[in-house]
Amino acid sequence: MDKGLEQQLQKLREQIGSKAAHQQQHAAMLLAVEETIKEQRMDADPGSYFAALLTLLEQQAGAGGSQSVAGAVIYLLSVILPHVSQAMLRAKFTTMMAVLSQSLDLGSAEAALLRSVISCLETVLLAQDASSWRQPIAQATFGSLLQLSTDSKPKIRKRAQEAVSSLLCKPPPPTAIHPAAPTASRFVLDVLSNAKTDSQAALHTLQLVKQTEMTWPADALGEMCAALIQISRLNTPFLGILSFQAMETIFSNAGMTLDEEQFRDLLIDIVDLKPKVSDAQSTEAWLKIIQKGYAAYASAGAEACFQSLPDLIELVLPDIEMGKPSTREAATRCIWALIRECIPDSLLESDGVDRVAKVLSSGLSYRYRESWALVFLLLAALFQRLGAAAHPRMDSIAIEVANMRAESDFPFKDEADAVLGAALRAVGPQVFLEVLPLNIDNGQQPGRAWLLPLMRSHIRNAPLMYFVVEILPLADSLAGRAQHFTEQGREIEAKIFGALNQQVWALLGGFCNVPPDVPEAFAPEFVERLMRELRESTETRVTICAALQTLLTATHTLAQSSDGGSLGLQQAQMTERHLAQLAPEFLALLFNVFAEAPGAGRGYLMDTITAFLAVVNAREISTTFAKICAMLDQALQAHRPPPAAELTERYLAAHPPPAAYTMADLAIAMAPRLDAEGARMLLRVAILLARQAEDPALQKKGYKALARLAAQTEDSPARLVIADAMTAQLIPMLVESAEAVAPGSRRERLTLVATLARGLADDQLHFIPAVISEAIVATKDANERARNVAFDVLLVMGRRMAQGGAINMETVGDGVAAESEQLASMEEFFKMVAAGLAAQTPHMISATVAALSRALFEFHEQLDVSFIVELMATVLMFVVHNNREIAKASLGFVKVIAVVLPKEVLLPHLAEIVQSILKWSHEYKNQMRLKCRHILDRLARRLGLDAVARVTPEEHMKLITNMRKSQQRSQRAKEGSSATAAAATLEKRATEGSQIRSVAAAAANQGKKTFGSAYEDIIYGSESELDDSDDNTAALTKKGKKTRKATHGAASKEAAASSSSSGAWIKEDVEGPLDFLDRAAFTHFSASDPGAAKSRRSQTMPKTKNGKFVFEDEEPSAKAATKGAENGEAGAADEAGEDYYLQSLKSKDGFYRTANQKIKFHKRKAGDDDDDMDIASDDNNIQVKMASPPKRGKGNNGTPYGREFRSKKAQGDVKRGNVEPYAYIPLNPKTMKGAISVKGGSKRDKRVRKVKG
Repeated sequence: MDKGLEQQLQKLREQIGSKAAHQQQHAAMLLAVEETIKEQRMDADPGSYFAALLTLLEQQAGAGGSQSVAGAVIYLLSVILPHVSQAMLRAKFTTMMAVLSQSLDLGSAEAALLRSVISCLETVLLAQDASSWRQPIAQATFGSLLQLSTDSKPKIRKRAQEAVSSLLCKPPPPTAIHPAAPTASRFVLDVLSNAKTDSQAALHTLQLVKQTEMTWPADALGEMCAALIQISRLNTPFLGILSFQAMETIFSNAGMTLDEEQFRDLLIDIVDLKPKVSDAQSTEAWLKIIQKGYAAYASAGAEACFQSLPDLIELVLPDIEMGKPSTREAATRCIWALIRECIPDSLLESDGVDRVAKVLSSGLSYRYRESWALVFLLLAALFQRLGAAAHPRMDSIAIEVANMRAESDFPFKDEADAVLGAALRAVGPQVFLEVLPLNIDNGQQPGRAWLLPLMRSHIRNAPLMYFVVEILPLADSLAGRAQHFTEQGREIEAKIFGALNQQVWALLGGFCNVPPDVPEAFAPEFVERLMRELRESTETRVTICAALQTLLTATHTLAQSSDGGSLGLQQAQMTERHLAQLAPEFLALLFNVFAEAPGAGRGYLMDTITAFLAVVNAREISTTFAKICAMLDQALQAHRPPPAAELTERYLAAHPPPAAYTMADLAIAMAPRLDAEGARMLLRVAILLARQAEDPALQKKGYKALARLAAQTEDSPARLVIADAMTAQLIPMLVESAEAVAPGSRRERLTLVATLARGLADDQLHFIPAVISEAIVATKDANERARNVAFDVLLVMGRRMAQGGAINMETVGDGVAAESEQLASMEEFFKMVAAGLAAQTPHMISATVAALSRALFEFHEQLDVSFIVELMATVLMFVVHNNREIAKASLGFVKVIAVVLPKEVLLPHLAEIVQSILKWSHEYKNQMRLKCRHILDRLARRLGLDAVARVTPEEHMKLITNMRKSQQRSQRAKEGSSATAAAATLEKRATEGSQIRSVAAAAANQGKKTFGSAYEDIIYGSESELDDSDDNTAALTKKGKKTRKATHGAASKEAAASSSSSGAWIKEDVEGPLDFLDRAAFTHFSASDPGAAKSRRSQTMPKTKNGKFVFEDEEPSAKAATKGAENGEAGAADEAGEDYYLQSLKSKDGFYRTANQKIKFHKRKAGDDDDDMDIASDDNNIQVKMASPPKRGKGNNGTPYGREFRSKKAQGDVKRGNVEPYAYIPLNPKTMKGAISVKGGSKRDKRVRKVKG
């Protein structure tokens, strides 16, 4: 039985104890049917269920049984029928129709029962062929479904509409139009003709047409479109919008059979129905009709459709300016589709294209300034559609866009670059530079050096000869000027022209992207120039290598393809042969440059060498490899392991590595192209290098060479050589050298082991137990990439063991097993891995547990449940181990079993799992407590929190209570945050910026996706989802509130911005008044106040004449700020009226309240403007100082006490001589009279406390 059906039936069986009566009846009926099947000894397949249910339904219909029993039977039939064979449904078609029609009345049945009947009818009708559809009973049944599609009950209507749409969209083969389509069209026309009297039925019918994507009959299509147009003219908004959407669905179908004249008349009527721009919903629906309708019109009559295109674009273009953001997006998509679909190839150079270009160029006026991003998008689409025909009719547009882009304050530079890039791809670099010259050497014309980076990324399929003849002399001229300025000591100018020279050379990569004239362009002079630059110029070497890689890779790919792509197969092969002739000279040069280049930055040279090796002939490969091997042999004889200081990145950035390293790298690069003799030679060299334990770098290169040979295709000479050497050389070498592997070589060695393990023969399976311990230990390696490779090795071994075979255990290690031969299987593989649990070191035990976790996650479906349970019981003993390293790995194993094992396997062992992991519930080191909590959370999600609580000891019940509260709070927070996110999404979609981004995203080939390991997500990735405490939940709630507040704030700001978007400012120009007739006048307009921005920029730190910053003293600044604040307060009081509170504090007749709330009047003398109270506050305390007489606290010279202790270079006081700063205020004997009391302390103390009170 199908797995999906079995799951559905199991859910129904579990409903036997449901509180709902109908669910109990469904479950009881299913159990009764299954009991009948068992009694009759029938197979429990869909056919048996169908036969039993159909017989029971016939009995109920004949005996006049209860409707509830019939409803239960029909519900079960709706579940079973999708899994019954079509042949059986066709054989029982008449019986099914008769029984269903006798069993219930379609007009008065209950809603749930009627939905089940509709599902049964849909399934049975879908299985019928064309001859069955011609029977009257099928047509009558389909008519009943049509009637139900306009039913007043929403659930019945929705289910009937889904059934009708599904039937009409799937015509029985070989018919293209469904046999019931005429019936459906007549029904639709009848309902739409009475739309004025029965608008509700018309509304439901339009919904049906909208969701039915089918080919309507040709004789009824015109009438349906006419009826839809008539409905759209009614004053019913919902009907009008639905009629537009229904017409969009009709036009979207490619199988329409209207002729050109019918299309023209129909589209003219639709164009006349254009709604107002203010009606956004209707306008968007109308735009979609225009888009789909004219695309279909173009397929019927391309020339006639193209004639009306300029007027149509002129009609739609204002919607980009005046419409709402969603309307602007829809209008842009519409015009974009019209450009792409309605301009035939035969009319690319006609006058109609000039009219289209003229209409779109009007979008560059200042009237469309807020929609320039969308206009640029359309211009780029037009350039792309016209191709080479864009010249010269769109030259003026390119010039105008370039002039706009050249302005420093232009806000849409990226969009303008997209237009210019499309123009460059369309007309080619030669025509493009004729229209928009760079003017680098012409000082009288505006320079366009900013075009160089743009050209670099948009040149495709351009003649390479143009670069040789025109661009290369420009690079030489710029290099000469840079050299001239260098000799004159003008470093800035020299750097500028040097950078321009490099940008010009960077264009070579674009010209090397599938050029059509490689044999002509790669003449001896140009080849010599490239080789000279590679040899002498380190600045252009990287650029030239990248260009050569692009040329070689693209040419080789096209030559190996079936058609040759844009070049053609013959020309692509001819180009590859020409490059192969040049390859030996380039390879010789690149070998020398590679040997002399610093070791840290020569990867691009190796990539270029690899690209040349892909096109060179086999004989040249053999000759070159023999020379490399000879040089490697000489280098190894004189080689001594370099000291550690010479292997650092800093040293290798300036010095080349030893010659042995270089020759080994070159030999490895040639491995994929070697013949059998060369592969054997490299095999011998690689085995020799792999044994170099004293030099880890050479050892790593040896393993890398072996892995490269083993990774070739099955029928390659290198792979055959590896297969011959497996038993005699490779396997013994790998087993013997396991103890002498350097840490840096481990990843390459494991890669070799994984490659070899994939192709092990049955008599070579002893290699797996011989090296499996090394792979297990490597899962704990410090290098992440080595760990990943180690896990891959284990998985490869497991898959190979699952394929079967016999393992000769006598050849594994020193110990001989009780049985000299073991059968390879998945369980045997797990036993091999689990043997590491008997190790003596915690490191090996933890690595074994990690390996078991990864293997169980991958292969748990291939193991018996009893074996998994036994393995789980073994690992659970290590969960309570006192060593944290072992326990941490064991908790990871428990995480895996909590996710991958079935519930019925976990439940019997839940108590053992929970009690073992709760040992670490209070351990904070290594995040053990968090891991324990996370496992409990996973178990609660799968098995239910109540099940976990039942097996939790009493002393840990607080943890369960906390988990329950956290889940409830998280659920409430998620519900609130989801509503907030939905509101924020709506607000974001309402902005024009998001609409522009969505249109641009639709234009590009997008689709980024996040990749990751499912196993790592289980072990590491999901711990951040856990709410560790109530604080986390509270923080989440606070975050949700903050998000809602920020959302409302952002919405208000956007509303304010949109309300003020109609305003504009003119930037003043010191040269004179603004010329509004100038095309560059738009750059002097700004959507924000430039004066405000200038005032913000002017608030900078003052500087001296030498450019040094001036930091003013704090005290004068504070005084000035205080004075300014007082002036501001006074000015505010003058403007807003009298401030009685300030008057009460500052005036001579003012008063204040003491700590006891008593009123005290100011006693100011004439001319005394000091505040009666000074309030000084900081972050920690507030001090209140009562006003004191002027002479108080001052010395004889009138200066305040303590001034001599003030620091001149920093804040605070400093020590002067032997006097401490805190002793600088002398005590006044007069104020101390009577202040000391023997009993209760000083009176001054009381006064001070009273003031502070």
